[in-house]
Amino acid sequence: MTLLSVNVGRARAVDYTDAASGLTAIDKRPVEGPVRIEAPGAPGVGRSGLAGDTVCDLRFHGGDDRAAYAFAREDMDLWERELGRELANGSFGENLTTRGLDVNGALIGERWRIGEEVVLEVTGGRIPCRTFQGFVREQGWVRRFTQSEAGPGALLRVIVPGEIRAGDPVTVVHRPEHDITVALLHRAATAERTLLPRTLVAAEWMESGLLALARQYADKYARTEAPEGGTNVPV
Repeated sequence: MTLLSVNVGRARAVDYTDAASGLTAIDKRPVEGPVRIEAPGAPGVGRSGLAGDTVCDLRFHGGDDRAAYAFAREDMDLWERELGRELANGSFGENLTTRGLDVNGALIGERWRIGEEVVLEVTGGRIPCRTFQGFVREQGWVRRFTQSEAGPGALLRVIVPGEIRAGDPVTVVHRPEHDITVALLHRAATAERTLLPRTLVAAEWMESGLLALARQYADKYARTEAPEGGTNVPV
């Protein structure tokens, strides 16, 4: 399992983002040499966890539980074949492009060591947006990406900061005692909302936006005790 590239982006003005600033840094490009990665601060305040990388819309990106975004090269290759064009590392706005790592099968709370010191923790999967669709220039992209078997890629928090670089080995060093994967949480948040209460077993590790969604759904459809002889039903 290997880190193929570390990708960062700079803000630029575009006509396809709904960020109030009109700016996006989704266009990530591989960089050479070591890159510092560390916890950037609370969601809505903190930015990217990677030195030299920019986050423009703090509503949905950046902060401690979205410090970095990883996407598997194997899944990028699937999209290359479907779209009929080459996709360089970073083409989906990911900070980390991996090889040989089951990114979408990773458990929420799973920890990866990259290189000798850095440890990252999986917090959720990417929910596609209008900016992403405009960047890849594909009609119906939000739905296509959401429904694809390729998977959403993983959001990450920094547990142990340090420097990472292309070619670093990746090792899974911890897997929590539940079965909520990145792919399952993504499905629950998009296509099968009835799965959301189940995902709360991973609440302590989940990214804040997905956690809020799961809690809101669970609260709204909380089950109550049915009359004697009946069954529990949603209220």
